[in-house]
Amino acid sequence: MSTKYVYTFGAGKAEGNATMKNLLGGKGANLAEMSGLGIPVPAGFTITTEVCTHYYDHDKTYPKELDKQVQDGLRFVEKAMGAKFGDPKNPLLLSVRSGARASMPGMMDTVLNLGLNQETIRGIIDRTGNERFAYDSYRRFIQMYSDVVLGAESHHFETIIDELKKSKGVKLDTELTAADLKELCTRFRELVKRDLGRDFPDDPRDQLIGGIGAVFKSWMTPRAIEYRRLHAIPSSWGTAVNVQAMVFGNMGDDCATGVAFTRDPGTGDRRFFGEYLINAKGEDVVAGIRTPQPINVAAKKSPDEKSLEEAMPKPYTELENIYKKLEKHYRDMQDIEFTIQQNKLWMLQTRNGKRTGPAAVKIAVDMVNEKMIDKREALMRVAPAQLDQLLHPRLDPKARREVVAKGLPASPGAAVGRVVFTADEAARWAKDGKKVILVRLETSPDDIKGMAVAQGILTSRGGMTSHAAVVARGMGTPCVAGCGELGVDAGRKQARIGEIVLSEGDPITIDGGTGEVMLGELPTIAPELTGDFGTFMAWSDEYRKLKVRTNADTPHDAQTARNFGAEGIGLTRTEHMFFEGDRIDAFREMILSEDIEGRKKALAKILPMQKSDFKGIFKVMSGYPVTIRLLDPPLHEFLPHTDEEVEDLSKKMGVSAQKLRDKSAELHEFNPMLGHRGCRLGVTYPEIYAMQTQAIMEAACELARDENVACIPEIEIPLVGHYHELVQLRAVCDKVCQEVIAKTGVKVDYTIGTMIELPRAAITADEIAKHADFFSFGTNDLTQTTFGFSRDDAGKFLREYVQKKILPCDPFVTIDRDGVGQLMKIAVAKGRATNPKLDIGICGEHGGDPDSVAFCNEIGLNYVSCSPYRVPIARLAAAQAELAETKKN
Repeated sequence: MSTKYVYTFGAGKAEGNATMKNLLGGKGANLAEMSGLGIPVPAGFTITTEVCTHYYDHDKTYPKELDKQVQDGLRFVEKAMGAKFGDPKNPLLLSVRSGARASMPGMMDTVLNLGLNQETIRGIIDRTGNERFAYDSYRRFIQMYSDVVLGAESHHFETIIDELKKSKGVKLDTELTAADLKELCTRFRELVKRDLGRDFPDDPRDQLIGGIGAVFKSWMTPRAIEYRRLHAIPSSWGTAVNVQAMVFGNMGDDCATGVAFTRDPGTGDRRFFGEYLINAKGEDVVAGIRTPQPINVAAKKSPDEKSLEEAMPKPYTELENIYKKLEKHYRDMQDIEFTIQQNKLWMLQTRNGKRTGPAAVKIAVDMVNEKMIDKREALMRVAPAQLDQLLHPRLDPKARREVVAKGLPASPGAAVGRVVFTADEAARWAKDGKKVILVRLETSPDDIKGMAVAQGILTSRGGMTSHAAVVARGMGTPCVAGCGELGVDAGRKQARIGEIVLSEGDPITIDGGTGEVMLGELPTIAPELTGDFGTFMAWSDEYRKLKVRTNADTPHDAQTARNFGAEGIGLTRTEHMFFEGDRIDAFREMILSEDIEGRKKALAKILPMQKSDFKGIFKVMSGYPVTIRLLDPPLHEFLPHTDEEVEDLSKKMGVSAQKLRDKSAELHEFNPMLGHRGCRLGVTYPEIYAMQTQAIMEAACELARDENVACIPEIEIPLVGHYHELVQLRAVCDKVCQEVIAKTGVKVDYTIGTMIELPRAAITADEIAKHADFFSFGTNDLTQTTFGFSRDDAGKFLREYVQKKILPCDPFVTIDRDGVGQLMKIAVAKGRATNPKLDIGICGEHGGDPDSVAFCNEIGLNYVSCSPYRVPIARLAAAQAELAETKKN
């Protein structure tokens, strides 16, 4: 029995389905699925990815059975569509698209209108009565096919178009007449003959064979090979080919094309949401050249707009029924594309729709309440990184808004910044630390680098599905699109709103949730974990095992983290407290002291300051553990570096400038990261750690006694590499703790542990654990010392390492499982072997990275700790990690 390589779809039938995405590709599988549901899809067939694999495994030859199966598929399409491929009187036109697996894009641009030639074009004119439409379709086909299939250079065709428009005195393609377009067809064919040395193919079957072959060849183009290399996609996956009957939304005023979402992709509201254009091609809706109209009456912003519901009520009603069926079937919000040809509705595509973070959360919660999905599935539907979009400020509702223009609310959130008019300017200003709003007539892929760094995006053209809107929603960047009152002149670096002139650098505020544009910088307020967001995060907490703490050095940061659900502090860096006000002077006095008495005298000045800091943090974290790391950086970091700073400090402290220079030279280190820092400072100057421990315990005991605050101090000794270091310094800290408890008469339970941030510490964790109550992985330093990379300098080469696949990702962003991760596993196993009650967490920057959180869950850590604004991200990542583990087991 021969292998089946071609699967048909359409006319309410489908030989494939959604479970066959590896064979049919994402687009082919979805077309088949829609057909099987009885949804009107232009008939077509899919050639499987197996053919692509066979083609490259067998000296660029196709399987013998393929030609017959393609002919059978073509006959199926002809019967379903009531037209015949290549028939001069009733021609069927086809599109050819590549269709790789669902997890990756196709590798070739689409070719439309296959089957047009100098004979079939007459049949199109007779059938439609529209000569201009026919020749416009033909000239587009010649240009597209020549570029994608024959290898001609597209810009030569554009030059011919520009020359013709100039000679006719017109500016737009739409102003060209049918005769003009017919002339273009002739000149395009002449160009192919001249540049390629061959005639443009007239035989429709030759056109189809060429189109199919181009799809398979596209799998091995430099672009495709580079994409597969960057995404580690094996060449054996192959690509599928989708051949489908053409339908047209630009044949006249009884035709239309549109894009819609079954729910609002910006807010998640349960409303049919989309845009359409009468007498238009599909790309017109998203290109931003014509401002599209709303799909239904409810979405109208003004009486001048005419919705599809009003213009074409019958196709609209059918579309409404179809979107409901699709959402129910896929159990997710769908992004659909449709065409109406002479009042008949055709569905071209459906896929799970992209959505903003707020929309993702709302849709997930709503679908659980609607009993479409359960809480587990809802949690897996939202990417942890999407939550970042819910964690940024919004405009203060009390602020006075001077609204000067209003566009479409394309991507929610408030943005405040300085106006810039190009992507290059945005990138340059952002590099200087300035916040910018990118203002454009419309955006294109060339603007991505500017969009990525902008606080917000404002365009004068385009709709809710324009490039600016879609990209901004994906990035979580506020965007106002289609602001018709805005005139943009990028060349002059100016924009006008009526009489108001906006110049580069002027401050403005945009609200992507309302579409409002305001002059000046308006105040914003912090987000809150309420409503659907609060419900969703509560579900995360039901399923996760990992606790989530925060890295915070101030009461303000601690409170922010608590508001986001932090369950304690995994890292308080005490050295950050030394740089405020007069503290740095007292600490410098300690450094300059010649003996222990002088150092103690200076440290006594710092003690009440540190105690006050710890009290503030303990109050916020009442009832939750607070891990406080004792002094870690080398002492030279606290001394002045420039001659001017040295002279100023000399006068302030009453010591000679030379003494300061001598001390700085004495403390100078060639490699400070591996030098006199961390617990090595404590061994040399135990009085520093004694003072800090005293400040911690006095703060805890006094708060417990005087204010009934439940303090849970965890004293952390950094950079231990040998258990003897921990033994000595633990003795110092224990002694001080007991003295404070005795002095205050208040017993506060405390623990003493260490950071595991050196390979030796991980390997000898069994010995260290005998003297530690907890471990906290300092993955930043553990990564540095494992790789021998300096985090501050590695940026010069790490990007290239990732691009060239030397490393799968930046090890300072995501834990290196094979190296650093193995050391962590060793430390966990050895540590708990000698101390089963050992509490183990992570406090490096990796604590807020979802992939790293999953690894921490996998190796059995107790908690992760991250920056305050990443706490919700870590909470969801921890829940997803546990759900994935449960499913796997």
